[in-house]
Amino acid sequence: MRAFLFPGQGSQKVGMGAELAAASAVAREVFEEVDDALGQNLFKVMTEGPEDQLTLTENAQPAIMANAIAVLRVLEKEGGIALADKADFVAGHSLGEYTALCAAGAFSLADTARLLKLRGQSMQAAVPVGVGAMAALLGADIEKATALAEAAAEGQVCTVANDNDPTQVVLSGHKEAIERAVAMVKDHGIKRGMLLPVSAPFHCPLMQPAAEAMAEALDKTRPGTLRVALFANVTASVVTDPAEVQRLLVEQVTGRVRWRESAIAMKDAGVESFIELGGKVVGPMIKRSAGEVEVTAALSMEDIEALAKVL
Repeated sequence: MRAFLFPGQGSQKVGMGAELAAASAVAREVFEEVDDALGQNLFKVMTEGPEDQLTLTENAQPAIMANAIAVLRVLEKEGGIALADKADFVAGHSLGEYTALCAAGAFSLADTARLLKLRGQSMQAAVPVGVGAMAALLGADIEKATALAEAAAEGQVCTVANDNDPTQVVLSGHKEAIERAVAMVKDHGIKRGMLLPVSAPFHCPLMQPAAEAMAEALDKTRPGTLRVALFANVTASVVTDPAEVQRLLVEQVTGRVRWRESAIAMKDAGVESFIELGGKVVGPMIKRSAGEVEVTAALSMEDIEALAKVL
């Protein structure tokens, strides 16, 4: 069995999509469609920068999605591969869940781009700059990370945002609480804590205003039928009902990304092959979590051609 994976924020870099667009008209169409949907030249920001513009949450989210969908469309149209025939499941890390749903046919490309633009804007607006922060804990499992978060909170928000793999957990919340957590890592047997260069504290209760904005947006742009079942971030379990997908996408804004548990659950469901499209970030986390599985990634034209041969 096979699962297709889609990366989350942090996988963006200036130059993304340029090689693919130069090599494929199919990829160029994806980037043009996203630009049209957003009414901005996002592709120019993706390929030329400046980096601070690409890193803005409202640009990074649709850019990462566009890049992954371009890879998928090239694989489908030029490689003659239909995702629905080759995938048993799809999953995506945070914003990647929207990419996964677009890949599975639940949202159109234009709607996905608009939803992610709004998601980025709402997340940015939910908390004033400087009030929130996030930190990666390296050499931390979920138990150690949870104990550290509870100890550092001191009445503020300090919670696990991403349970990525057995060695990496991300905390999110009030800046002072996150800084306390980083200072206390050694006391909790954690190798290292580092503040992340993010503009807002994602996946924690401080994101409630963004969750409300997404609830409203998803009421107007509801997911349709999924051609491939989704492993959802907040439940680490399979979902196929569009109404349930809609509810979980709202919950996901403030909820934990249970990526480690998703990896284990997919393996338990029989998945032996994991394919990451548009990045090389979430696949290695799957490998560290699920153990003896095959993980491949496709980013370039060369990767896509090699993948099409083995699918």
